[in-house]
Amino acid sequence: MADTRKMDEEANRIGEEVQERTQRMGRDYQKAVERGFETTTRSFSEANRGFQAMAAEVTDFSKRRWEDVFHAWEQLLRARHFGDVVEVQTQYAQRAFEAYTSEMSKLGEMCLDTARSVSKPVEDATRKFR
Repeated sequence: MADTRKMDEEANRIGEEVQERTQRMGRDYQKAVERGFETTTRSFSEANRGFQAMAAEVTDFSKRRWEDVFHAWEQLLRARHFGDVVEVQTQYAQRAFEAYTSEMSKLGEMCLDTARSVSKPVEDATRKFR
């Protein structure tokens, strides 16, 4: 009878230990899922912020380019000689090239910054698991 009682107590202890471990694993899993969701939310938020900044930059660039186009047309309409027309077109082409190359460089940097900021929450989350 004493052996039966010891076995019963041991079985209860093992059962409680397994239940406690299972509950702890469930809580750990739930925390990991919550962190993953928070990380994903922060990443998407950063991506959205970056895309909005790029959209605003492209909009501003487009406005500036239209202003430059209209300015060039005004100069072309005032031109009296063929040499003046060539000069206006040459200046416009130089400004347009410089503006486009500068803008593409700026947008490239913005894309890189967005990628960095999007990946930062993921990097931070992976450091927590190590």
